[in-house]
Amino acid sequence: MNLELTGKVALVTAASRGLGQAVAMQLAQEGAAVAICARHPADLQAAAARIEQATKGTILAVAADVSLPQDVERLVQTTLDRWGRIDVLVTNAGGPPPGRFVDLQPEDWEAATQLTLMSAVHLCYAVVPTMREQHSGSIVAITSISVKQPLPNLILSNSVRLAVVGLVKTLSDELAPDGIRVNAVCPGWTRTERVEQLLADRAARSGATAEEEAAGITAAIPLGRMAIPEELARAVAFLASPAASYITGVSLLVDGGMYRGAM
Repeated sequence: MNLELTGKVALVTAASRGLGQAVAMQLAQEGAAVAICARHPADLQAAAARIEQATKGTILAVAADVSLPQDVERLVQTTLDRWGRIDVLVTNAGGPPPGRFVDLQPEDWEAATQLTLMSAVHLCYAVVPTMREQHSGSIVAITSISVKQPLPNLILSNSVRLAVVGLVKTLSDELAPDGIRVNAVCPGWTRTERVEQLLADRAARSGATAEEEAAGITAAIPLGRMAIPEELARAVAFLASPAASYITGVSLLVDGGMYRGAM
């Protein structure tokens, strides 16, 4: 299928590794010019070089912390200065730390809100005016299976990511007259550095090994394994593309069938 992304401009945040890097790689392979950001310049430049080498695409790397509104504004403006338009925004940020309610403090909730919810809010405020002028655009938020099925010891993610889904669903309605689609993709267990951290946390709590924890998780997944980042990236690229022109307001699970609910 031709996703019709050649010549489009995409902005993908937190893209120096993991899901963000996989999404940026996929969009570049589909022909989009891609701006990426991350907090650490060395990691970011290394990721940009990997993507350019693998795809022969055009990558703009901008060091930025999406939890800081001023960094978001600079990131978006730098992208517009380079290409004059933004057709695709993929909001992504490192997940909040694991922990149970009693392990956390109010300041942990505030930090999680800034990182997970407000980063998406500020990115949308920065990008939507340009998309409105274009009368076209696609926003995809990377959330988690936890918006459908809360996960143990992840109360911050379970709570704050639901607010992102509320943002996505409401914006999909408000921005549809402007030709802007807004969707979310909800990964299940995908083998990234973030998941390695979560496995280590589970192992420390249970006394098992990280691999034993991973085996217990995969036993509950109908497809019998965790995903690789590229599988999530292909779903994001589709939803972001003109090939999905009549899809908006959805939260697409990419979880190997782990979520058993009907809705």
